[in-house]
Amino acid sequence: MYLKTIYNLEWKNGGARTGDIAKILKITPGSVTNTLEVLEGKGLVVRKPYKGVNLTDQGRKLALSVFRRHRLAERLLVDLLQMDWAESHEEACRLEHSISEEVASSIQKRLNDPKTCPHGNPIPDEKGSLAPLKSDALSNLNNGERAVVCMIPDESTELLRYLSTLGMVPGAKIAVEEKAPFKGPMLVKIGENSYPISLDVASGIFVTKEK
Repeated sequence: MYLKTIYNLEWKNGGARTGDIAKILKITPGSVTNTLEVLEGKGLVVRKPYKGVNLTDQGRKLALSVFRRHRLAERLLVDLLQMDWAESHEEACRLEHSISEEVASSIQKRLNDPKTCPHGNPIPDEKGSLAPLKSDALSNLNNGERAVVCMIPDESTELLRYLSTLGMVPGAKIAVEEKAPFKGPMLVKIGENSYPISLDVASGIFVTKEK
């Protein structure tokens, strides 16, 4: 979980700070610091004073391997077992540690080589490579801009349930009707309905702009 969390924060912010890791994993900053010391000793992360932590090449490779197993497990749960889209993440967290690369490859083949998980996040290949991501955070869109939802990196069950009720799922077409100043909410139209979405939530929804 640490390596996956650091990877996501690094991708989003360029690095991961102890406070952000603690908030996401819902543990104390002191516990995070102790674990980071262990991970650094294993050569998986590098800590930089006042700048946070980054993955080493070895740490990034391991994180992508976990992401691969996790996201293929999500596809298995949703596509074959018909598990709810919002519930699959937590169950996949339990499965990812028991799935071997051989089993992961079998799942991938059985599901006709899916490129993303049910939440739109790319699935690394067997070599740990990811296809280039061409997307932008919803929070960066301006009034009148249209886009298609492509991925939701924050897979917390509560958030996914909420977004599901709005129809804010990968493939959904949206339009920004109003963006309040001073970090205010955005009014986003999805289908025939409009919903206010906080800038914090919008920053974790990635879209592809329509030309």
